[in-house]
Amino acid sequence: MNNMSKGARIVIYIGLIFWMLVNLFPVYWMFTFSLKNNAEIFGDNVVGLPKHWLWSNYTSALKTGHIGVYFLNSTIVAVATILITLAVALMATFALTRLIWKRRKTLNKFFMLGLTIPIHASIVPVYVTLSRLHLLNTYWALIIPYSAFSLSMAILVCTGFMNEIPRELDESACIDGCSIWGIFFRIIVPLMKPAVATVGIYTFLQCWNELMFANIFISKSSLKTLPVGIQALSGQYTTEWGPIGAALCLATFPTLILYIFLSRKIQESFIAGAVKG
Repeated sequence: MNNMSKGARIVIYIGLIFWMLVNLFPVYWMFTFSLKNNAEIFGDNVVGLPKHWLWSNYTSALKTGHIGVYFLNSTIVAVATILITLAVALMATFALTRLIWKRRKTLNKFFMLGLTIPIHASIVPVYVTLSRLHLLNTYWALIIPYSAFSLSMAILVCTGFMNEIPRELDESACIDGCSIWGIFFRIIVPLMKPAVATVGIYTFLQCWNELMFANIFISKSSLKTLPVGIQALSGQYTTEWGPIGAALCLATFPTLILYIFLSRKIQESFIAGAVKG
């Protein structure tokens, strides 16, 4: 970059700014969409700023559409899924990469088979299993499948990072009298922060935006998640699209906040992955 001419840098900066605007445009459009009425949305003001800023669309989405309840349900499911996935993935990866025992490679391959199974191809057996366990219409009806289908990718990501941690650290800690759990919690877990951030973002997006499981396994209105709740805002004969846009903005907000706080760790994970390659 230092060897580039001034003209080349200007061209690169212009290209990056253009690419940034292209990626930010959907966010801008969704925000302005949420503040318009149907006449503006389907009229001649599709892209421009609202003529009348209808903040009442957000009030309507929260009160009439019960988006606040759905938001809370999605948060409970997402947080529980992330915690379970991270805990199981980190412990499983530690056992697969740092401990020596028979059939560990075979078990790792078994975990990786989960990557080949589409989540929606298992709706019937999962539904039957949850029904027999009397877990339908509970948070666990979503938390358990989401965690199970996120586990393979989580172990894959964590394995790549854990293999790069020198084993000499384990040996030094063991000589100092540290137990296996001590090595795991005091040595391994603190060094796995980039992987934890990557798995957390991936798992969050998977369960926050999932619709089909949430639509089939949950029929109680008080337990529905955001995607199902937003879908329910569409009327049978007429639909007010402004409140739907407001609900979409509220649903997108946590994702943006999560990425802002974890962006540095995610960048570190990309850099680490590039170095490994």
